[in-house]
Amino acid sequence: MRRVVLLLCALALLGAAGSAAGEEVVRIGHSVSLTGGASMWGQSEARALDMLADRINASGGILGKRVEFVRYDNRNDGVESVNVARRLVSDGVVAVIGPAQSGNAIASAPVFERAEIPMVVTTATNPYVTIDQRTDKVRPYAFRPCFIDPFQGTVAARFAITDLGAKKGAILYDVGSDYGQWLARYFEEAFVAKGGEVVAKEAFRTEELDYRAQLGKIKELGPDVIFIPTSQKEAAMAAKQARDLGIEAVLLGTDNWGSPDLIELGGSAIDGGYFVNLTDLADPDIQEFVAEYKAAFGEDPVLPNPVMAQDALLMIVDALDRSGGAGGEPLAEALATIKDLKVTSGVLTVDPADHNPLDKPAVIQQVDVANAAFKFVKKYVSVED
Repeated sequence: MRRVVLLLCALALLGAAGSAAGEEVVRIGHSVSLTGGASMWGQSEARALDMLADRINASGGILGKRVEFVRYDNRNDGVESVNVARRLVSDGVVAVIGPAQSGNAIASAPVFERAEIPMVVTTATNPYVTIDQRTDKVRPYAFRPCFIDPFQGTVAARFAITDLGAKKGAILYDVGSDYGQWLARYFEEAFVAKGGEVVAKEAFRTEELDYRAQLGKIKELGPDVIFIPTSQKEAAMAAKQARDLGIEAVLLGTDNWGSPDLIELGGSAIDGGYFVNLTDLADPDIQEFVAEYKAAFGEDPVLPNPVMAQDALLMIVDALDRSGGAGGEPLAEALATIKDLKVTSGVLTVDPADHNPLDKPAVIQQVDVANAAFKFVKKYVSVED
């Protein structure tokens, strides 16, 4: 009996010690795709965050408290992202990084808003991540460090017309994806506004990988460029099928193309294609980060997620410091007033009107299959560049 009492006392002391230790920890949630088609970005994102947290903790943490992540795999699924959001709320995190995908972020936002926990997404570019589409008002607890899709779509259209000399454009997009639907719309609007003609706009449903019927219709109309705002798998399959059909139009994509899988799956068919991205391995602003990541993990980061994830963490650190460590509304207010903050991608200022960063640049990259690389082409700070 005495041994049982001693054991219970020991366990109680351990529990008390754990609680005390917990008081010296800042718990930040991380909703991320660690499995599935987006896992290469998610895993690189997690590595980059852990690397930065180690550095922050070695320098004294946040207001003397150690950064600790509560990380769950959302599997790049809307339903699972909501489940993850609820778990993170139950875990009592002070803020959340992610999700990376717009649909998942939009689904998660109301959960965090009700709990008054700020969500700082990484690469979710849809405007309605931070704006409530029902009310057209800013979501008080949603923020991001990346550009938004109207800018990305306009950059793609501007590049197609001014650099590629395109006059006739076509669009192939996923009708079941918020990301694809909105980018198709923004590209079309900007392409037409700049004097181009969209001769075809063909849709497919999520998980479909045979686009020959849609591409056949596109071929008949002879576009100069085909805009494909999809993930790397769909873009690679579309490229192969387009070339098999004899389509010679330039292929143009978005930030979801930026994966080694694009080259592996698309091969020569995707060679020479262009896409918009948030950053580039050659960007002078991220050279220190690229070198640190490569030294730690023996390979380049899978951009842009790890850079945006570090930006998100640095936003939270800065806001916690200015809010005196308070979460909830004070933390959200501090995030909304970030100004000239040095982050991994450069310098960041948040627009309090929409919780988006001001003047976030975009880059154009070109697929170079021979060197298994994405070549830097140019950088846009505004759509008039």
